[in-house]
Amino acid sequence: MTDLEIELDINKSLEENAAHFFEESKKAKKKLKGLLPAIGETEKKTANIEKGQSKKEDALPLKKRNRAWFEAFHWFFSSDGLLVIAGRSAKENEQLVKRHLEEGDLFLHADIQGGAATIVKPEGKKIPEITLLEAANFAGVFSKAWQSGIPSVEVYAVSKEQVSKKAPTGEALSTGGFMIYGKRQWFKAEMKLAIGLKREGDYFIVISGPVNAVKKQAVAVVEIKQGNLKASEAAKKILKKFSEQLKQEPKISLDEIIRMLPSSDIGF
Repeated sequence: MTDLEIELDINKSLEENAAHFFEESKKAKKKLKGLLPAIGETEKKTANIEKGQSKKEDALPLKKRNRAWFEAFHWFFSSDGLLVIAGRSAKENEQLVKRHLEEGDLFLHADIQGGAATIVKPEGKKIPEITLLEAANFAGVFSKAWQSGIPSVEVYAVSKEQVSKKAPTGEALSTGGFMIYGKRQWFKAEMKLAIGLKREGDYFIVISGPVNAVKKQAVAVVEIKQGNLKASEAAKKILKKFSEQLKQEPKISLDEIIRMLPSSDIGF
């Protein structure tokens, strides 16, 4: 026990000293009464600040990863592991064909005005039937057929040699427009697409493509179809569904999801 020392005023009586200390104790109690709520409020604010900092740290995105060249376009890897790329605009269609359509590649396009130039990169291998069907589906989804509400669309496939920028005499081709010569292989594409989250090291990568292809690669999958939602609204719902499947909110932005979607008219 700590000894308590009290200084007495020798010019005062014992009763006067006692009265003095009694008054001082009342003042101290009054100060303490006001101090305790202040301490409590300070502790509460400190806890909220620490909690907010913790949430902020939890919400920090993973450091930026190095993106592959094909991620500038619409893309997916087929069930057979082959890369399929599609342009996002007429300008990208032009760029895709001029820079990336190579010997042995397959070119696909929906048989409708306004669609994505789509390329399958077989890397010297024979393209399996499943990849052909999935690539055709991809080309159909990223065409005007989706926004037009058409449930399915015909898609053709040709080799690199059949694609040309040379227009017939007296005609001109616009940006993203091509002449197709020779026999075409035809497919029917339905308006179905899947959006998924692929785990790659420390990252979640948003992918899209035909349902079966995405399911083979993703840890969370959301299937979409034609509807009436804008891409931004659909992206919020997709992120919520990802969170429910993963039991946590993945560190991805809505923009990453939007980039993988048709531009509008999305449903579930």
